Amino acid sequence: MGKRGDSSNNEAHNHSGHNHSVQGVSGKKILIATLMNIVITIAEIIGGLLSGSLSLLSDAMHNFSDGVSLVVSYLAVKISGKGADYKRTFGYKRTGVIAAVFNSVTLIVISVLLIKEAYNKFINPEDIKGEMVVVIATIGLVSNIVAMVILRSDSKKSLNIKSAYLHLLGDALSSVAVVVGGVLMTLFDLFWLDSVLTVLINLYIIRECYRVVKESLNILMQGAPGNIDIQKINDAILAINDIEDIHHIHLWSLDEKNVNFEAHINLKNDILVSQTAPLNREIEKILTEKFKITHSTICFEYKCCEGTGILKV
Repeated sequence: MGKRGDSSNNEAHNHSGHNHSVQGVSGKKILIATLMNIVITIAEIIGGLLSGSLSLLSDAMHNFSDGVSLVVSYLAVKISGKGADYKRTFGYKRTGVIAAVFNSVTLIVISVLLIKEAYNKFINPEDIKGEMVVVIATIGLVSNIVAMVILRSDSKKSLNIKSAYLHLLGDALSSVAVVVGGVLMTLFDLFWLDSVLTVLINLYIIRECYRVVKESLNILMQGAPGNIDIQKINDAILAINDIEDIHHIHLWSLDEKNVNFEAHINLKNDILVSQTAPLNREIEKILTEKFKITHSTICFEYKCCEGTGILKV
């Protein structure tokens, strides 16, 4: 690499704010929530069989799926904490994003099946031991609420944990429906209400899971974060006096917390490589403070790629 930029280029890197932790997520919290989930699943299966309650068995299946999602989330947290290596230079940070897609799609499938079963139950209601349903579903509800409280703070930091949290939320709402249905079945024989509540709850779950899947797929497709405008980045950098133009811009999310940026920048003057350092620091400050970008790679050029658009590769 020559000292001057004439028809050549040099690269500068910024790792500002780059997070190499496991997204601040506690694997121990996930493990505790998983153990609680396993216990309540077993209790609901037994209760569902003894009471003849299909809704309670459905709730148990929902709980079982929660357990699976929590295990997947726990493994994802462990794997995503591994550092970069020669084969995976960005590390394993997207493991949690992949787990979020898996968990959310699984929950959507289960919700659709429960809606179908609720329809069948609405058409052909069955006598159920309502008192037993209320007791067991209430225990399940309390357990799910405790697990949700344990994971609540971490669900705001990670799509992976958010998807597991949504599993627990879905099951908690399902348990509420089962409890209400059990009470009404015991007092008024309103068997149809359980089916209606189940449909409404699962439609809500499907909507929330769709949002997680949409955001996760955008990350996996190397999509630009929705809250960052590339044109505004372009305008902010072009406002610097020494810059002629900016092109070959690439902006993508590595995971929920890390945003990467790279671009080629043509300079107005042919300067020494060492003289680009202050310019690079100025660009880094703009990217970090104004746009919350955690890693940037800037390729400085002089009379290179002239006439290229900002997005053209």
